[in-house]
Amino acid sequence: MGLEKEKSDARIFMDLEDLNPSSIPMITEKTYNNSPNRDPQNLNGQLKVNFEDVIAEPETTHSFDKVWICSTAIFEISKYVVYKVLTLLLAIPLVFILGILFAIGSCLHIWIIMPIVKTFLMLLPSVRAIWKGVMDSLVAPLYASMGLCFSSVKVHLDKN
Repeated sequence: MGLEKEKSDARIFMDLEDLNPSSIPMITEKTYNNSPNRDPQNLNGQLKVNFEDVIAEPETTHSFDKVWICSTAIFEISKYVVYKVLTLLLAIPLVFILGILFAIGSCLHIWIIMPIVKTFLMLLPSVRAIWKGVMDSLVAPLYASMGLCFSSVKVHLDKN
């Protein structure tokens, strides 16, 4: 037990070249080349966030290189691991709830809303004909006579 002169075999090597600036996490998983695109409509494009999008040091103030590399690695790994844990815990219950909500919405739309809309669309031509008759027989003569009465009125403005 004295001072050890040999270096330990377990070391962490971090170079700037090993820094992964992409959105792919630093932990590698077994992936397949023909994996389908899970967001083909790009609905969640705003969630493609890299470390550099969140933390940025200007040219005049830089932290130590090793701190920057470690921070990047911790950010990427924690984002990856926490997302995996949250999806493991929440995905199935939330998808179940969303499935129920979409089923209720579809049922209401198919069996209640669309029949009511179609009924109104069927009744609107007759209502339109009745409304046009009421307007032509009651309201139009009233406004026509008021227009004739006020057409003879002349207004003169004098500047004094």
